[in-house]
This record gives sequence, C-alpha cells and structure tokens, in this order.
Amino acid sequence: MYKLIALDIDGTLLNSEKKITSEVFNSIQEAKKAGAKVVLSTGRPLPGVTPLLDELNLTDDGDYVICFNGAVVQEVKSKKVLSNIEMCHDDFVLINNLAKENNTHVHINTPTNLIIPEETPSKYTIHEATLNNIDIVSMNEEDINDDITFCKIMIIDEPEKLEEVLENIPKDLFDKYTIVRSAPFFLEFLNKNANKGTALQALCNTINIPISKSIAVGDEENDQHMIKMAGLGIAMGNARDSIKEIANYVTCSNNEHGVAKVIDKFILNN
Repeated sequence: MYKLIALDIDGTLLNSEKKITSEVFNSIQEAKKAGAKVVLSTGRPLPGVTPLLDELNLTDDGDYVICFNGAVVQEVKSKKVLSNIEMCHDDFVLINNLAKENNTHVHINTPTNLIIPEETPSKYTIHEATLNNIDIVSMNEEDINDDITFCKIMIIDEPEKLEEVLENIPKDLFDKYTIVRSAPFFLEFLNKNANKGTALQALCNTINIPISKSIAVGDEENDQHMIKMAGLGIAMGNARDSIKEIANYVTCSNNEHGVAKVIDKFILNN
C-alpha cells in the first residue's frame, strides 16, 4: 500500500471553479482514515493553503504541508519548519536585473508577504497576494537586503511576455536555479536544491516512509520534480503534455474528480 500522497492544488486538488468536489473531499478523508499521509504540495505560502488544510481536516498532529514549491516543508499544527531552502540578496539582484532587461515585473516571496521593488504592484502580484491572503510591501531597491527571508523570487507578466523572458534567460541560470512556470503568468526562481521533489524526499526521510511508497499528483511544470521523485508519479488529465509524458499514470481531469480516482485505485484499492 502507498503510505503518502502529495497533491498539487491548482489544476489538481481544485476543479476549474477553484473548489474541492465532494468526491475528492470524501476520498481524502478515507485515505487519512486508512493511515495514509495526505500532503498538499504547493507554490503557495502557508497562509495561502491554510483554508484548504482546514477544509480537508489536515490539521492534526502528523499532518504536513509543502510550501513555496518545495522551499519549505512544515508541520501543519505546530508550524514547525522541517526543511527550509532559502535564496539570498545576490539572487534578487541578478533576477531583478533580468526582469529590468526584459521590461517586466518581479516580486519576492517571504514567509509572510510579497515585496516589490516598485511603487505600484503588477496585477499578477495583486492576484497572488489576494489568493494567499498576504500583504504587498513596496520597498526601494537599496533597502532590500539579506535581512529579508527570500523563499523564492518570481518574474510575473503576461504569458506571451514570459515566453520572451524564457528565451532570453542565460543558459547558466538554469544550472544555478530551479526555474519553473507554476501558472502561465508566473515564472518562479528558487534555490537550485529547492523543488517539490526534493521536498517530498526530505519529508519521507523525516517521517520514515520509503519514497517508493509515495504518490505525487500534479498538472504543471512545477510538479515535474515530485512526479519524477515519487514511487508513483501521476499526471492529471488536464496536465501539460510534458507532465503526462514523464508520469507513470494519467488520471482523469480536475473536473472529473481525478484525485479521488487516484486515491480509490492506489490507496484504497477499490
């Protein structure tokens, strides 16, 4: 039996109306009753995922969450940090210069807010702040320093603009950072050692579950590392083709209760 299932949120756990269907909710409760760990694995900070953890009753001792695309792994109830892989001010300078060269926007994700090096936030920074119930803090570039906790740094703009940015990124930066698209308008830069796959491995090591006994389910580029790392990597029916290609199994879409189908088949053995 698989002992842990890591679930991406947007496009995976949530349907296109950003809701958890009753089928998915019930299957998660049954998985937990059966003794499996259900772990939400997301690009969001803890405040942005807390309402979903509450809704799914994943707030007990022994419940865990992967945040910031793997940069942070936490116990839910105590908020104890089990793994924390940060960036630094030098990373901000480099990525901010890249954003300026491409005439686009950047924001810094800290554990509690978004920091922007300009007065007026991008509509996509506002979108993320609203989604995660966190504040936006405007700072002068010279005031941004290593006193800040850099969880990840994002270039945000229209999807077609980010395609141009991707084409202009020096190849050596792909060796220096984990670079992923978590949404068409979000291009994320993380510490090279931070991704959902390394976070899943760190969590399994901490709670003594063999990685071979884990399942990872996702749909976007930022899910690729955990899909490759898990004992069973699963792509949603609505996933990018590149994610389906690396998965061991493709389930139904997020509007067809794909997560529930996975739990029923591979954890509950129905």
